[in-house]
Amino acid sequence: MPKKSKKKPLSILEQLPVVQVFHWKSRSKPALKKGELVYYGPFPAAYGIGEVQTVNKGLVVVNFGGKGSSRVHEDVIHERYLVPFEDTTLKQAS
Repeated sequence: MPKKSKKKPLSILEQLPVVQVFHWKSRSKPALKKGELVYYGPFPAAYGIGEVQTVNKGLVVVNFGGKGSSRVHEDVIHERYLVPFEDTTLKQAS
């Protein structure tokens, strides 16, 4: 009788869709705001989900709290690489 394999449930970071920068350049989006939750589109698991601290001329300071695989606590990233985190994001990933 074959063994039943138990699959490890996916974490929230593994469920986030990868969004490459060229997808964001081709459409308009509202500017990110302080306190908004975001993730790094090209590789969500590296940084995790973070909170926008400040936005200045397209550069965004995000507090990731060391949650991702790269253990980044805070970083400055161009807004085109960041994707707003919403409940609908996870629904699209499923």
